[in-house]
Formats: sequence, C-alpha cells, structure tokens
Amino acid sequence: MSIACCCPVLECVYCLACARWAWQKCLYTAGHESEHWGLATVEEFEPVPRLCRLILAVYEDDLHNPLWAPPGGYGINPDWVFLRRNDQETQGRAPPYMIYLDHENADIVFAVRGLNLAKESDYAVLLDNKLGQTKFDGGYVHNGLLKAAEWVFDAECEVLRELLKKNPSYTLTFAGHSLGAGLVALLVMVAVQNRSKLGITERNRFRCYAIAPARCMSLNLAVRYADVINSVVLQDDFLPRTTTALEDVFKSLFCLPCLLCLMCLKDTCTMEEKMLKDPRRLYAPGRLYHIVERRPCRIGRFPPVVRTAVPVDGRFEHIVLSCNATSDHAIIWIERESQRALDLMVEKDGVMRVPAKQKMVRHVSLAREHSEEHKAALQRAVALDIPQAYSPSTYGTFHEMEGAGSSGGSSQRGF
Repeated sequence: MSIACCCPVLECVYCLACARWAWQKCLYTAGHESEHWGLATVEEFEPVPRLCRLILAVYEDDLHNPLWAPPGGYGINPDWVFLRRNDQETQGRAPPYMIYLDHENADIVFAVRGLNLAKESDYAVLLDNKLGQTKFDGGYVHNGLLKAAEWVFDAECEVLRELLKKNPSYTLTFAGHSLGAGLVALLVMVAVQNRSKLGITERNRFRCYAIAPARCMSLNLAVRYADVINSVVLQDDFLPRTTTALEDVFKSLFCLPCLLCLMCLKDTCTMEEKMLKDPRRLYAPGRLYHIVERRPCRIGRFPPVVRTAVPVDGRFEHIVLSCNATSDHAIIWIERESQRALDLMVEKDGVMRVPAKQKMVRHVSLAREHSEEHKAALQRAVALDIPQAYSPSTYGTFHEMEGAGSSGGSSQRGF
C-alpha cells in the first residue's frame, strides 16, 4: 500500500481524535472538578452572601439612599461604615474600597469592589504582570495586584491598627470580587507578614474571602495560606480558570469564545505533572468553595450545592465551554446563588435552632477539621514535589518561616 493511500486513513484518525476531544470538552462541566470534595457547612459558608452584599455596597454613592440594592437590601447599617475611598482618593492605584464595622458579627470588614470596565487604571493594575516577574514569601505572585495591595496596606495600616486596638475581640476580614478578590488575597498575605504593624499576634484573627478571584499566586502560596484565604467560585466562572495572560483575554473580548477554545486545546495538550512543577504558574488562592447549580445535559438551574476543599492538583485547571462562563463571574449572581445555597443548608441542617453552646462546639470541631485538611494538603504538596513546598514542623503557627522575613516582593522563603 502506498503512502498516498494512507493519507485518508490518517486524516480520518485525526478527525476522530478532534471529534473525541470536542465531545469530551462539550460534556465536561465544572461539577466534575469538585465532585469528590466535601460539602460545606452552614458555619463556614454563612459569611459569603453577607460579604457579597458588602462588596456590592461599595458601588453605591449614598448607602442611605441606595440605587442598586439587591432584593432584601444590603443588610448593613450605613452608620457603621467607618471609611470609604473612591477612584480619586486611591489615585488609580487600587479599586475603590470601604471599611465597615460589623458589630453584629464582631468583625472589621475591608471590602474592595471588582473591575470597572470604564477605568483604565483598573486595567493597568490587572494587566501589570509577566510570568515569574515578582516573588513574595517563597513563591510567585501577580505583580500589579501585589503593588496595589502594598499601597493599600501602607495607606490604611494606621486606621486598621486603631480599629483593632479599640475592638480587641474583632476579627479582620478582607473581601473582594474579581480584581478586588486578587487584591485582598495578596493584601491579607501582606498583613499576615506585618502583624506587628497592626498590633496583632494571632494569625487566626485574619480572614479573607476572594469572590471569583483571578489567579494571583503560585501553588505553594495558594496551599500555604489556605488557613486564611477562602476563594468562592460559581459553577463555570472563567476567570479562576484563566491561565493565559489576562492581557490577551481583555484584548480578545470580542472573540472571547475563540480564545477560550484555544485555551481548552492548550490545557488538554499540557501534562498536569508539567503544570504542577512550574513554580511560576499562578492559581486561585487558598481554600476553594465551589457553588454548583447546573448538571450536564440538563436544562435550567438546580438547587445549589457548595463543595469545599484545599486541593493541590485539580485546582480549576480547565476552561469550561459554557454559555454561562462569563455570567457566572457576576457578583450579583454569586450573591443570589450563595444566599440560595445557604438557605438550603440552614433548612436542611436546622442550625438556627441549635443552642449557642452547641454552636460553639461545632465551630471548634470545624476549625479542627479544617486544620487537619490544610495539613494534609501541605503534605500532599510535598509528596507531589511542588517547587518550594514543605510541610511546617509546627502547623498553624509558621513561626519558623515568618519570624525572620519581611513582606517585600524580594522575599524568597519557602513554606
């Protein structure tokens, strides 16, 4: 048989291979990524819809007369807003934010809004990054977001210190969406590294909720800070899965489906072991919460389920070909679906009827489970030979790593 006779056969094999890849990608849904994760509890997920509403409130000019309030309102007391910064006050170095004293939940909340499509300064922050450009605390981080986080910390450090001093029993929670989510993820890392400047000694007084975050830190940092940072992703959201340069994404807004398809092909052809061994590859930060509300080959939305884990491999590595990939990124949808999920959890669990003493026991038990899961993730990172990853000898304190270093971008300590 001549070579020419083989050409149609090779073409058929190639076409079949492409068809098989396309079929698998079309059937692949975001639910597959978290199908083996555990279910979130009411206690750990309760702050999420409340913080989403706080982030939405940053968009309002006058909280006493809101224009864009979600159904049921923001659920906040406008008189408890301690500080607000708009675009002019941040000088384009960071998106607008506010500090809210949540006396009902004993919490000082630092809320940062997401990307403003009409602001060039927001694009400048998001697109200021090259692969492997900036090191921080033994790993790699997004350069533009780190600079914004350091600027915000320097600007508001004294304010936060005074608030923490006046409210010694309050936690300090950072919350943000999209661009703001990446900023607060790095901001809490800067704050943890500079606890003495805030007058805090306990690491567990810091919390961060990154809603639909950009990939902003290397894998070793994403796992290491999972005891502080929580990322919330709604179903098919494209941004936490976007591994290509964000500059290319925003240059291709008019052909985003084409770019997503090319990214799918690239991810399919890249070995997972190679991805894990790349120390400069950025990931969604911390512990992951995945809200799943759609099923394959089904029409419509189902009652949302929230799954959580501290994964090392399989950390939102594949773009989902879905018509909802961009709408699932919207903070309005995330707030609505997270509240639905919480209401279903409360109804099923009956947690509101649990006595206060039993609630305290459940919180302690949950903290212990999270600590064990976090420690297992650190050990798995070592087992997979993740660059610059090691399991600390004293879990939960990290004194050996943090005692000698600063928060500067030139820090080269491992974890």
